[in-house]
Amino acid sequence: MLTSRLKLGLFGRTFLLLAALMLVSLGAWLQVFFSMELGPRANQMAQRVVTAVNITRTALVYAQSEERSKLLLDLATNEGIQVYPRELTDFAEPLPDDRYWQRVAENIRFRFGPETQVAWGVNQVPGFWVSFSINDDLFWLVFEREQIGLTGGIEWLGWGATALLLSLVGAAVSVGFVNRPLSRIARAAQVLSRGENPSPLPENGPREIRDLNKSFNRMARDLRQTEADRELMLAGISHDLRTPLARMRLEIEMSGVSEEARQAIDDDLGQIDHSIGQLMEYARPAGTLPQLATDVSTVLNDLLERERAMADMRGDELDSDIEPALRARITALDLKRIVTNLIENARRYGRSEDGVLRLSTTLVNEGNMLFIDVADRGPGIAPQDVERLLRPFSRGEAARTGVSGAGLGLAIVERLLKHVGGQLRLLPREGGGLRARIELPKAKVRNFQLDSEFQ
Repeated sequence: MLTSRLKLGLFGRTFLLLAALMLVSLGAWLQVFFSMELGPRANQMAQRVVTAVNITRTALVYAQSEERSKLLLDLATNEGIQVYPRELTDFAEPLPDDRYWQRVAENIRFRFGPETQVAWGVNQVPGFWVSFSINDDLFWLVFEREQIGLTGGIEWLGWGATALLLSLVGAAVSVGFVNRPLSRIARAAQVLSRGENPSPLPENGPREIRDLNKSFNRMARDLRQTEADRELMLAGISHDLRTPLARMRLEIEMSGVSEEARQAIDDDLGQIDHSIGQLMEYARPAGTLPQLATDVSTVLNDLLERERAMADMRGDELDSDIEPALRARITALDLKRIVTNLIENARRYGRSEDGVLRLSTTLVNEGNMLFIDVADRGPGIAPQDVERLLRPFSRGEAARTGVSGAGLGLAIVERLLKHVGGQLRLLPREGGGLRARIELPKAKVRNFQLDSEFQ
């Protein structure tokens, strides 16, 4: 359909539908009006012509010879009626093939007889010509066509345009009245989908809209309460689990077990603690979208500077290539959570065969998108496993033994990126390894300007 191809919203589609219906209705109304007007108008104009011919004939019959010229001049000046003598050699142009003019001519001949001639012009002089006779003298009575014809097309065009304009304005007002509450609900739903708290919708207006707004407000309150309860529950679980874990570490240090057993138990406790941290990270909601764009380049440089210091301590290699002054609408905290999770994932699963992590981080701008690549030289991921590894609690084959984690790192990254309209792609790296690509929509120009004004 046309509206689908144009990708119009509800307001545009409803407005076009109403406008099309009004145009069809207006066209049908005009057609009916013209059909109903044609007959009475033709009869009326024919009667006018008959009356004018009769009055003119009577005036010429009873007028004195010296007064006829004055009478004819007065008719031509005041009434637009001209009288000419008719010659048998006159060339009469037939009437156009039009229902109205043919019907006028039929009515005139019905009154004066079939021998009456009605012409569209005589001797190349335009007008509406009607023949009549006085005794044996033949005459033409000429009318201006505008006096006999239907209302002009320009006038009808003006009235039609006015009616169309009023109809379109009425359609826009009506559609806006219906669409406004739905647009308000749609905006509130978008705010709610981003994890933000929308303003309560007005609980007034038509009954259906009022009930819908009440249900939406109740749903939003329930979601906020559920989110608050979940955060409180997770905070309690984290506290209740980590406290005994810390006590167990202390007890192990003070016990007389061997160093090897102590190290094994401590690794298990560290794995549990890391899993709790991942669960808390996954449950934590994404931050509210900032009003101003975030300097992605600066945030990445600060983060990588700290990560590079830690990599040097571990003997790992970390290089980066960050284009400056690139911005996107994402909070600095969420961006750090995303990149940190990918670096942590590479640290656990992306080491080379010699056990060294060789990590490369780049930021480039292509069109309207920003691409952040976190690439390692590890074993990589088989293409058929990519979709599965993005699901929560999924880990690769190499991570099932000997490596801690709950399998939530990539799921956390993908969830945070969806919140800002981004995407995570896991691609093979040329020369071996994995390339985790973050795709972020680039900030618009106005965000650059606003950001610079407030710095």
